[in-house]
Amino acid sequence: MPLPLTEIATPKARIYAMLDTDGDGVASRHDYFVRIERARRATGRSDDDPLVVTARATGEWAWAAMDANGDGVMTYQEYAAWVDAEKFDTVCQFALGALFDLADADQDGALDRAQFTALRQALGNRADNADTAFDALDPHGTGRVDRTAYLAAIRAYVTGDESPMGVALY
Repeated sequence: MPLPLTEIATPKARIYAMLDTDGDGVASRHDYFVRIERARRATGRSDDDPLVVTARATGEWAWAAMDANGDGVMTYQEYAAWVDAEKFDTVCQFALGALFDLADADQDGALDRAQFTALRQALGNRADNADTAFDALDPHGTGRVDRTAYLAAIRAYVTGDESPMGVALY
């Protein structure tokens, strides 16, 4: 069953909704890994590219942590109870960082607007606010979104701290 619209207003619910790629109300293992495959295709990387291999391995590790009961699905209630600052620091940042690295074509630790837009769309973010999202995560107008700042913004969003990620997601 899909999340009620009143739930979508919370950061955890918004992120969970992106994890539920088929929109059936639960995030399955398939939903989680389809995001990695979309990122692989969006970046033009081959299946055996070391960054793809790393993203998949990190994804396996992250999924195992999120699906603690091993049933292949993670309900919103399970996710909301699971995710917090400690889980972000010990699990999520590595999985998200591996996806960021897929999009970072020159491996300089930053994404330009096109790379950022391709990644966010592959991960299930809205396409119509990509420029607004990029600008929110590039407050100094450098034309680049730094990996460290990107992950810090997501962490702050998930944990309820002040973050530009709300603009980036919705």
